[in-house]
Amino acid sequence: MYNLHAESFVIVGVTLSGRRFRPSDWAERLSGIMSAFGAERRLGYSPHVQPGNTNGEKCVFVDARIRDIEPMAYTFLVHFARDNELKVLPWSPA
Repeated sequence: MYNLHAESFVIVGVTLSGRRFRPSDWAERLSGIMSAFGAERRLGYSPHVQPGNTNGEKCVFVDARIRDIEPMAYTFLVHFARDNELKVLPWSPA
């Protein structure tokens, strides 16, 4: 899933060789790059890039709509997964 066609996906904290990705807070750090301050002056994750868990593994959920808002951010996330050889799964946001 390393193409740049706009698709929603999940970056899973496990490499293609089966090793757990480190550091342990990688999902929060990666999602934090896409964070912004809201009206209440609090930092919040983007609704399009959220840390979470899937099958007991840390992950980052990426909504394809971020590509329309910030194409470079979408490309960065795709390349992050590819460059770190992380598992990527399709995902359909609600």
